[in-house]
Amino acid sequence: MPRLSKHHVLCVFRAFLWLNIWAMQTDAYLKRINYSGSLEPTAETLRNLQVAHLLTVPFENLSIHAGEPIVLEENALFTKIVERGRGGFCYEANGLFAALLRALGFEVAMLAAGVAKSQGGFGPPFDHMTLMVTLSDRWLVDVGFGDSFLEPLLLDSREEQVQGTRAFRIVDDNDHLILMRRNPGGDWEPQYRFNLQPYTFVDYEEMCHFHQTSPDSHFTRGRICSRATEDGRISLSEMRFITTTGPQQLRDERTLNDQQEYDRVLREQFGRQTDSATVTQIDSAFA
Repeated sequence: MPRLSKHHVLCVFRAFLWLNIWAMQTDAYLKRINYSGSLEPTAETLRNLQVAHLLTVPFENLSIHAGEPIVLEENALFTKIVERGRGGFCYEANGLFAALLRALGFEVAMLAAGVAKSQGGFGPPFDHMTLMVTLSDRWLVDVGFGDSFLEPLLLDSREEQVQGTRAFRIVDDNDHLILMRRNPGGDWEPQYRFNLQPYTFVDYEEMCHFHQTSPDSHFTRGRICSRATEDGRISLSEMRFITTTGPQQLRDERTLNDQQEYDRVLREQFGRQTDSATVTQIDSAFA
């Protein structure tokens, strides 16, 4: 048996160390989303992981209003979402979820989407990150679009896909696809338009910077923290705490009195996050 050089031994050791680090990070991530089910890369596992993520990791933009830069890099996102117990917006939540899925053996592509505008049309590419997971079927996966589909959608189906009281479908639009949603008693409305070209974090950096800094971005205009619940949703929009519950999505809204109550609601309803003035205060509130 030939002797291995020091260089080869070092490479093997680094690979072993990297695999062990990812194994530990995967365990921590699964604990963060309260997931203890199967890890086999199947459609059922994918469904359960997405639902678990949406029930535990909030859609939030608090970093933007606390002056905390958002870094699109897996280790930075892991530190924020898993170790610090925070949430994030689409680039963060979907970007890190993609890393988890890959570590579990799923084939994942990060896709670019333009979000539908209220006045018609769509935002620019990379306005939103969504995911495609390829198994025996291809699935649209998204844990970073706020109040949207809870379970992955069949990407190549053009049929209506019902989830609870809502329905979704994917329609063709030349070289793009459009995700549509219909609420009870409502009409079909576009959510976002995307194509199937895979991208990496660097491709989203310009739009991520825009959404952190531009007064034209809705993310800079007000604080939001929102997550799904077992029977609805809870949202904190500036000083308004909003709950929707039950099959009819009954809505209750109340206005909070002050910043102290705001921080308390964040701790009690969303876990380890707060919107204090600095990053140090964000973390120290939970020390």
